[in-house]
Amino acid sequence: MSNSPSYKSLDIVASFFVGILLISNIASAAKIVDLGISIFTIPLMFDGGTLLFPLVYVLGDVLTEVYGFKTARRVIWTGFAAMALAAAFFFLLGIMPPESYWESETGSAAYNAVLGGMSYGGIVLASLSAYLVGELSNAAILSKLKVRMKGRMLWVRTIGSSLIGEGLDTLIFVFIATLTGVFGWEIFWSLVITNYILKCSIEIMMTPFTYWLSGFLKKKDGADVYDTPLTEAPGTP
Repeated sequence: MSNSPSYKSLDIVASFFVGILLISNIASAAKIVDLGISIFTIPLMFDGGTLLFPLVYVLGDVLTEVYGFKTARRVIWTGFAAMALAAAFFFLLGIMPPESYWESETGSAAYNAVLGGMSYGGIVLASLSAYLVGELSNAAILSKLKVRMKGRMLWVRTIGSSLIGEGLDTLIFVFIATLTGVFGWEIFWSLVITNYILKCSIEIMMTPFTYWLSGFLKKKDGADVYDTPLTEAPGTP
């Protein structure tokens, strides 16, 4: 049995984390948006999940800030398992024989173009790899910065860790997806630059919400974990 206290709000935050993660991955496979503008000669375009995915990082920051790296890591791995399960299910559904009326009205081609997009090799490998490296890096950096900065300047810690985590996430996702033929190499830098700018911009704009939610949860659950070597269980140092 664990000696960790039971936090009343942790399951709610974790549920939103996993739910937003799954929705953003479906949106990523569903549509690529072209803003119709360019930075120098690079067109600005992004996958649909880019608008929602930064909230995963916001909640990841809150989980690490309030409950500590070990708890955040457990939720991150839960999200990983949920993504893998969704990919396996959509793949299984895609290879099952279609009903004739559905096939004529909607069709397997439409299914494969959207939901099938997150269930085949390239996009699955890209999504899972990028998510895991980016989120774990973000949480680990934020955790270490909290100890080093003695809990001060939350905005510096969340933005700094996210710049690295989101950078790794975006680069790995687009590179693997392009390498496996999901995207064309001609839009590689467009996707990397636009996705990175949008993700970081959205998370920066969400900083007041990060402050509010972190403060609310610390007060409500009585938690403010510092991941020091002497920390034996979650709680205020």
